[in-house]
Amino acid sequence: MKTQEIKQSTWMKLENLASEYRFGVIAITLLIIGCLGGVTMSYGAALHTWSLIAVVIPTMTTLSMLLAVAPMKWIMNLFIVTVLVDLFVIFLV
Repeated sequence: MKTQEIKQSTWMKLENLASEYRFGVIAITLLIIGCLGGVTMSYGAALHTWSLIAVVIPTMTTLSMLLAVAPMKWIMNLFIVTVLVDLFVIFLV
């Protein structure tokens, strides 16, 4: 019986690497998300209720997952969503 190789996508390879270096990734993610959320709020996200909610929910969810030591797949997906939302709100407001 032959064994089959499972081809991994680049994202899956990145998730495996992030799992290996978990605590470094958590520290970098915490720094980036914390600073980007603060910059987004200082650029006017707190002026409108919709932008405040749009920034706070993904930011706090990501930080909660970091604190809860969630699987790296969840953390990385939330990290990408949070960065995109923060940048969208910075350029929109």
